[in-house]
Amino acid sequence: MPYASNVRNSLPVYYLFAVLSMLFWGLTFVWFTIAVKYYEPITIIFIRLVLSSALLFSYMYVFRKNEPIQKSDFKWFALLTISQPFMYFLGESFGLKFVSPTISSAIIATIPLFASIAAVLFVREKAGWLTWIGILVSIIGIIFMLVNRDFSLTASPKGVALLLLAVFSAVVYSALVKRLTHKYSALTIISYQNLLGAFYFLPLFLIFDFKHFIQVIPNRELVLAILQLAFFGSCLAYLFFIMAVAKLGMVKTNIFSNLIPVFTAIFAYFVIHEIFTAQKVVGVMLVVSGIMVSQLQTVFQLIKREHNKIQLIKREHNKNRINKTEI
Repeated sequence: MPYASNVRNSLPVYYLFAVLSMLFWGLTFVWFTIAVKYYEPITIIFIRLVLSSALLFSYMYVFRKNEPIQKSDFKWFALLTISQPFMYFLGESFGLKFVSPTISSAIIATIPLFASIAAVLFVREKAGWLTWIGILVSIIGIIFMLVNRDFSLTASPKGVALLLLAVFSAVVYSALVKRLTHKYSALTIISYQNLLGAFYFLPLFLIFDFKHFIQVIPNRELVLAILQLAFFGSCLAYLFFIMAVAKLGMVKTNIFSNLIPVFTAIFAYFVIHEIFTAQKVVGVMLVVSGIMVSQLQTVFQLIKREHNKIQLIKREHNKNRINKTEI
């Protein structure tokens, strides 16, 4: 039985999960920008995965939530971890060394475009015309945030290429995680994903970053940033995302990725004082508008389904009343 059936069957709850996951991921761009002032990207990723794994497995042990993994699914967990966190974090983290947090998150927000194409080709999900219009409007908003008035890019091509690697990794991850949600809970998937990810990054950490790691004396700013990355970015965000994918599907959940640059821009302005121009405001408004349009079809279907339920209840009520009258 899918894990989603064990959670309250309420569509707005899963939309909330999708929004919260994007909020936390949007904040990770700001927290990572702070942490990378002290540690190299691989070090940050490795510590983040170790801490999140410890938290998740401790929770499963205390509350007896552990699920056995079938041998036939080991390969799927291995592939899942290669796509994310391994390849995704490599692309995102090194991309952030060359591109600002807001621009980085805007590139990551192109995930819905590629996820929709992948879902249609490989997962056979259907994407209605309103979904595609919403994606297009959101992408236009992202372009507003990426391009200067003279049409020059505001980001390093090298950084953009690395971030695109993260985008494609996220698309592969979405397709794989959809398969596993039919067998395992979100908690199980993310726990083993982060644990395997830590093992994947361990050799890179020891070879490239260990000498630099032992030379750094952590301060409050660094410790807080990494703890927030581990708890909110690598635990809660993934848990909420996986639960949303299980209920809403790959296409609709990934559309919410367009909210990431919105959240990042707002918090980057207040936390690290990144400039928030009128051009970015227009971009943000277009992104939000695109998300609203993309979800209209689902909302209409929900309203129609609820209306049909009400009509069915009325018919049953009238039928029972007639039967009682005849008796």
